[in-house]
Amino acid sequence: MKKYLIVGAGFSGAVLAEQLSQMRNVSVLVVDERDHIGGNCYTFQDEITGITEHKYGPHIFNTDNKVVWDYISKFTKMVPYTNRVKAIFRGEVYSIPINLHTINQFFRKTLNPENARTFIDGIRDKKIKDPSNFEELALMTVGEDLYRAFFYYYSKKQWGCEPSQLPASILKRIPVRFTYNDNYYDNKYQGIPEEGYTPVFEKMLNHPRVEVQLNVRFTESFPTEEFDHVFYTGPIDSYFNYKFGRLGYRTVYFEKGYSKGDFQGNAVINYTDDSVPYTRIHEHKHFTPWKHFNETIFFKEFSRETGENDIPFYPRLLPEDLIKLEMYREEVTNLKRITFSGRLGNYCYMDMHNVINEALEIASKFRQDL
Repeated sequence: MKKYLIVGAGFSGAVLAEQLSQMRNVSVLVVDERDHIGGNCYTFQDEITGITEHKYGPHIFNTDNKVVWDYISKFTKMVPYTNRVKAIFRGEVYSIPINLHTINQFFRKTLNPENARTFIDGIRDKKIKDPSNFEELALMTVGEDLYRAFFYYYSKKQWGCEPSQLPASILKRIPVRFTYNDNYYDNKYQGIPEEGYTPVFEKMLNHPRVEVQLNVRFTESFPTEEFDHVFYTGPIDSYFNYKFGRLGYRTVYFEKGYSKGDFQGNAVINYTDDSVPYTRIHEHKHFTPWKHFNETIFFKEFSRETGENDIPFYPRLLPEDLIKLEMYREEVTNLKRITFSGRLGNYCYMDMHNVINEALEIASKFRQDL
């Protein structure tokens, strides 16, 4: 019998476990240092209100990959959900991503799509041809005023440094729509599991050939020699005991509040200036509009550098981080019978659908190579 060890019970580990368990004559052990499955997608019912709480911040599933959408839909009913985010800057509420409504409201105009394109083209920084950092990409795309209003201060709070120090790849691209479309995502498939994410993980891991052990920390002393292969979804620098130093991450923490009725009237509102210390407020009952609640819970989200006891969320990807990452990746090439996966194992930002797709591909290739 083949024995496989999976470190981490988030989407990467859970998908790998579910796929490997379909093979005959295998046993899969999943370990996680937390007291629950689901990683940062863990959800539970708030005891006072009954609202589904996203413990580590809101997760709206969105993808253009039908294979991934069909896969997650096997484990839950995905309820269509459109994420319409608002932003407050200097005491005014705007629609984001930047769209025709945002442009007209911000500049006090009534432009049509064609005129708005011409207007933005006239204010963006055309001298920048190949943006080398976050700030240059924003200035090249939307110009100084919109950059300052919706990206500069927000990014400083989120990342703890000047946006000019951040790589342009963090943004990938800045969506600017010249219609009144205020859907935060462009992907074809968008939704939220009807009963939250945790039941999805429970079904993925519910198999006689899969054992889950929680509150288990993976260390150098873990008996990996007992397993035919190890799938590691934790931080790559942690695996090597930080021999080249810690990779930089930002983490987030929340201040939870209760209120009667409705607190802010929307699921997510970003605070994009420097007048408040938090980056956004999310009100979780709005993630399940098919349910009714008389009370509400809301969360002010703060960002800080990740300490030794913090949960890493967003890789910084600063030059010094990338140097260390290359050294860790070189170490990986010397290892056998181990696969690194997920956002922590790869040290890159990955949406849920990217993580699932990677895990499906790893499992498929692994089965073919046996």
